[in-house]
Amino acid sequence: MSQIQDIQELNLEDVMGDRFGRYSKYIIQDRALPDIRDGLKPVQRRILYAMSIDGNTSDKQFRKSAKTVGNVIGNFHPHGDSSVYEAMVRMSQDWKLRDVLIEMHGNNGSMDGDPAAAMRYTEARLSKISEELLKDLDKKTVEFVLNFDDTEEEPTVLPARYPNLLVNGATGISAGYATEIPTHNLGEVIDATIHAIDHPKATVKELMQFVKGPDFPTGGIIQGLEELEQAYETGRGKVVIRSKTKIEPIKGGKSQIIISEIPYEVNKALLVKKIDEIRLNKKIDGIAEVRDESDRTGLQIVVELKKEANAEGILNYLLKNTDLQVNYNFNMVAIDERRPVQVGLKTILTSYINFQKEVITRRTQYDLKKAQDRLHIVDGLMKALSILDEVIALIRNSKDKKHAKERLVETYDFTMIQAEAIVNLQLYRLTNTDITILQNEKLDLNEQIATFLSILKSEKTLLQVMKSELRDLKKKYATPRLTQIQAEIEEIKIETEVLVTEEEVYVVATKQGYYKRVSPRSFASSAPEENGMREGDEVVLCQKASTLDNLILFTSKGNYLHLPVHEIPEAKWKDVGNHLSQSISLGSNEVILTGFVKAKDSDDSYKDWTVVFFTKEGLVKQTLFNEFTTYRGYKTRTSNAMKLKTTTDEVVKVVVTNPESLEVFIVTHCGFGLRYELSEIPVVGTVASGVKAINLRKEDFVAGAMVYSLEHKVVSAFLTTQRGAVKRFNVLEISMLTRAKRGLMVLRELKTKPHRVVFLDGEITSSSEYTIIAGNGETKVVRPMDLTLVDRTSNGSMLLGDNDQEVKAVLANFDYSSLKEQ
Repeated sequence: MSQIQDIQELNLEDVMGDRFGRYSKYIIQDRALPDIRDGLKPVQRRILYAMSIDGNTSDKQFRKSAKTVGNVIGNFHPHGDSSVYEAMVRMSQDWKLRDVLIEMHGNNGSMDGDPAAAMRYTEARLSKISEELLKDLDKKTVEFVLNFDDTEEEPTVLPARYPNLLVNGATGISAGYATEIPTHNLGEVIDATIHAIDHPKATVKELMQFVKGPDFPTGGIIQGLEELEQAYETGRGKVVIRSKTKIEPIKGGKSQIIISEIPYEVNKALLVKKIDEIRLNKKIDGIAEVRDESDRTGLQIVVELKKEANAEGILNYLLKNTDLQVNYNFNMVAIDERRPVQVGLKTILTSYINFQKEVITRRTQYDLKKAQDRLHIVDGLMKALSILDEVIALIRNSKDKKHAKERLVETYDFTMIQAEAIVNLQLYRLTNTDITILQNEKLDLNEQIATFLSILKSEKTLLQVMKSELRDLKKKYATPRLTQIQAEIEEIKIETEVLVTEEEVYVVATKQGYYKRVSPRSFASSAPEENGMREGDEVVLCQKASTLDNLILFTSKGNYLHLPVHEIPEAKWKDVGNHLSQSISLGSNEVILTGFVKAKDSDDSYKDWTVVFFTKEGLVKQTLFNEFTTYRGYKTRTSNAMKLKTTTDEVVKVVVTNPESLEVFIVTHCGFGLRYELSEIPVVGTVASGVKAINLRKEDFVAGAMVYSLEHKVVSAFLTTQRGAVKRFNVLEISMLTRAKRGLMVLRELKTKPHRVVFLDGEITSSSEYTIIAGNGETKVVRPMDLTLVDRTSNGSMLLGDNDQEVKAVLANFDYSSLKEQ
């Protein structure tokens, strides 16, 4: 029954909230974030303190790391040995910390991401500069608390004689907070601290005259002065870190890129591997070899280039596509008054100065008391030496030590502390010289006490002490800056010529969405007519191009694709090629209507050109050709070329043209033809829907359209009906009307089995050829220029024998003779 009474009904939400809140508080305050005063996380502080009290200091021999880890776990930090050892190793890595806090013998890892040797193999001791963090810890300068099992005391913070948070930075992730504070130059930080002491209202800009920016142990180049200022003002910001590189000529007319410094926290081995993968995968042409020539003298990565390679262009590509250049995100969060706070440069320095005031005050109070206590004893000893014979006689006649002390206090007005010092006095101290030593000591003590009192009474004197100590530290430990600062973030421009070797290829695209790039060798080894293609498909584009050109394809759903020719998958001439849907998301039943190869940097050549779109439901629009440029995500999706108003509408014809003195001719399924000037169609953007092209009857739709010039007296159009009738007629015989009219009949209407237009083409030449496929599979090949010109109302001549069979498809047979001419 008692067991049932112990069961509590609790709301899971409340329990989870309470437990997670406690856990969050712990990892924020006591694990992942550094203290703003000494710049250390608890595990780091405990490691340094444990090494200090164990005498594992810079002037002693190295000791096994395992011993230190054991002491830390056993006395202060009840966590896994690996977490303690990893923190210890990081504090010894001179490519992670600007001034290492622990010196380590043995393998302590590498810039290549290699792990350190096990702690049983390595030895460590405190570095000289880390002792400055621990200095005066024995003078009650900071608060101590009991450890986890109440057997020992540990400091809540170290006295930190320099602003370690800025010097060595910090990185960590806790619950709801993360921190990323870069390393800085000790000399610059001390100069800024002294300036902040003298000018409490100094702005961040003024402080940045001293702290130029982060100073990473790995050097490199930081770009972005404005961004730096914002980061130091708010605690958040982003700068660019770039590798230090130079281009050197080598024998044979070749050159090489020498990388001597890489961005902070970049894994060197992975960087070299990435550059070599670029070489192996031929993502860029011109890299002959990649070598890591780093040794104990320093870092060096060599990228050897092929003869006549564009070194600047290749370097730019590597900066953009590898970790030779990275973004560094400031997120300066530290624990201030037991709370996580996002802090700027001034806040960090102000908090440090306030903390040091407290440290110096407490240290001075400790030293003052110690000096006063000693002065009290010295006064007693001097008084005792002046009546030495009486004191000796008194002590000799006493029963014991306690009795002697009591009689000294009663007889000669000594205090108990002075009496203790007198009875403990060694006989050799009774020489004449000792009174002189005591007198000198008293003078020194009086001077010390006066100094200590002046520090405690005057903040100005206290600040002078702080500045003097900081200057001493700078003189002792400051080193030259390693990282360069550049004001502007340099934009990386990569020319296509750098990425791609220019060569001539053949580009093929089909209506059903197959595309390929074919080498001249593969083309030459086959007959042009052997071009690989699916049955029922037709070529919409096949022409010679450069690998530096771009292929633009327009689809029936009002979309377009912009593909660099060099990225089109290579195939043999007889192969079908790849389907666009393998990498690019296409709509169902979306087909390619036409394609265009645009030469690199040819915008001026096409500045007056437009693209004309005709839709099934009677809309038309005209857009400048140069608006169809590359777009984000071009490798996986299409971009909008024309917005279709309904889901049933689709583009039936796309024409890329130069719009000078051109006309438009549209034919509908029911046989209406409308002719008007192209200038009637407004030029709009890529996302526009267009305007009404022709006034359609109910159930009618656009079957075909053409755009033509008025250079010739005869503009031939080729038309096919569903019954297999074909005809060629002169478009100019049709009266000119205006846009959005119904149009004139181009067929004679029959009462039974009326003809309906299924195909129209106006781009016909003497070599144009079409295959007409009937529903029963019967095929007929027709050359439009062999047909006699007929008037506009003629129904043409029947091509299919069986009038019950309707035309299933009309395919344009590509004229490969034009390829040979190219």
